[in-house]
Amino acid sequence: MTKQLDPIRPEHEPMFAALCTELGFCLHDKGQKRVVAALPLGLDAAVKAVFEAGGVDLLNAPGDQRRAVRDCIKANLPPV
Repeated sequence: MTKQLDPIRPEHEPMFAALCTELGFCLHDKGQKRVVAALPLGLDAAVKAVFEAGGVDLLNAPGDQRRAVRDCIKANLPPV
């Protein structure tokens, strides 16, 4: 049985646009849904989801890249 992922809300579009244009993480729909599903678990979980969806090994990624992704997500989170 597979977990049903929520659709991407329009509030998340600026976050994914920034991840793509600023950092080169242009995620497909399935990857975006995984990131949105990880957001309630915290920024670190969302960062991990971005790297996994982008096919990048989080453990071997430079610290600046991890921080940049975290900062980008944080700066573009929709209001609660």
